[in-house]
Amino acid sequence: MMDDPPDWIAEFTVTPTQFAAHLDAVVRSGRTPVTISAIADHLAGRAPLPPRPVLLTFDDGFADLPGPTAEALAERALPATAYLTTGAIAPGGHSLLPPAPMMTLDRAAELERYGMEIGSHTVTHAQLDTLSGKGLAYELRSSKAVLEDALGHEVRHLAYPHGYNSPRVRAMSARAGYETATAVRHALSSDRDERYRIARLIVRRTHTVADVEGWLAGAGARVAPYRDGPKTIAWRWYRRARAVVHGPEFAG
Repeated sequence: MMDDPPDWIAEFTVTPTQFAAHLDAVVRSGRTPVTISAIADHLAGRAPLPPRPVLLTFDDGFADLPGPTAEALAERALPATAYLTTGAIAPGGHSLLPPAPMMTLDRAAELERYGMEIGSHTVTHAQLDTLSGKGLAYELRSSKAVLEDALGHEVRHLAYPHGYNSPRVRAMSARAGYETATAVRHALSSDRDERYRIARLIVRRTHTVADVEGWLAGAGARVAPYRDGPKTIAWRWYRRARAVVHGPEFAG
């Protein structure tokens, strides 16, 4: 949420006025906001979801998150889940994210006090499905450990940078100790969704309140789960070939 975001993230950033309008649409919808742990409990058969649930997620850890964004959510009693890129917010860290105002790791606990659940968004925000086994293990395990040290409790959930994943990435995420992982898929999730690529919708600057209201009504997007299409598979192989030449690249 920024009035004047850096160019590279502008498409995926809304203004404070837009953000407030979107949150008000959530409140009007009558849906029950939940955190990712509630989704995990449901998919594992441990507990049912409340009627008409909705999951609000925020990736990366931009500077507005523990400030205006968290405050706007708290004012409306809306819980959410924040997936943090540790290399971009930890002291001395390194990430592939282009320059932008970022929060600091020591404010992660503050997000929890606002009612947000914290998940991992890897260390560097690399395209996970192009990494070697060693590189992938580092992204998954180190980010988890850094967040757990900062928060003093287990971190069980992951979001793939830009949604990029594969069967190998999903399997290694489970072995690294994550209970769920969210992708993107530009789709509505369902009670049949896959625990290690839960579908999400990206809110872009061009999306209107009517778009958000449509999603909240269960319309305007396809419903997961579904198989990857030929274009998705071809794009993955192209990115893997680039990674062989150029090394790990920003997932954006």
